Amino acid sequence: MSPHASTLQEDAACRRELIRAGEAWIGELRAGQTFRILDLEGNQAVDTLFYNLDDPAERYDAQCTVRCGAQVYLSTGSVLMSTLGRPMLTITADTCGRHDTLGGACAQESNRVRYALDRGHMHSCRDNFLRAIAHDGRLTKRDLGANLNFFMNVPVTADGGLSFADGVSAPGKYVELRAHLNVLVLISNCPQLNNPCNAYNPTPIEVLIWD
Repeated sequence: MSPHASTLQEDAACRRELIRAGEAWIGELRAGQTFRILDLEGNQAVDTLFYNLDDPAERYDAQCTVRCGAQVYLSTGSVLMSTLGRPMLTITADTCGRHDTLGGACAQESNRVRYALDRGHMHSCRDNFLRAIAHDGRLTKRDLGANLNFFMNVPVTADGGLSFADGVSAPGKYVELRAHLNVLVLISNCPQLNNPCNAYNPTPIEVLIWD
């Protein structure tokens, strides 16, 4: 997938926020707005979930997105589909060129299984999601499903398995999405230290929104 740069100017954004390394963020998009995730230092994985702001029971559907787009990796032109089979967002610009739909979010349990029993205490994306929704109050842990991993490199092996490889992003790379619905965005700026998805060094990202 080839990179495609945006024409939007950063100083015209109506909202701009820094998400610190390893932290969570929850925010709202209105239909028609454009949302950018900016990888400030490179190789940072950004685990993301999307919900219909007006009815959170409708949410991003990884299976429908992969099936309808016939791609397990997303880039410019990819449409993120909902659990009701409706377009939620479309990727309108992308200077990275590849985003993962399969790797899921790290958790205490998966850290133990994949790496070692003594890694279970380490902070994870699932912890981030749970903390963010508990503070926000509009979602519960039953609302957490398969997420999208922006900038994350998860190659599919010859035998159909998954491997976690070094990221494909770089400082200043970004992805932009245009919302078709009013959308609630839930982000975990991945704190993973056990695999190279963020170069073993979580770094901050920035989010920007344009009307």
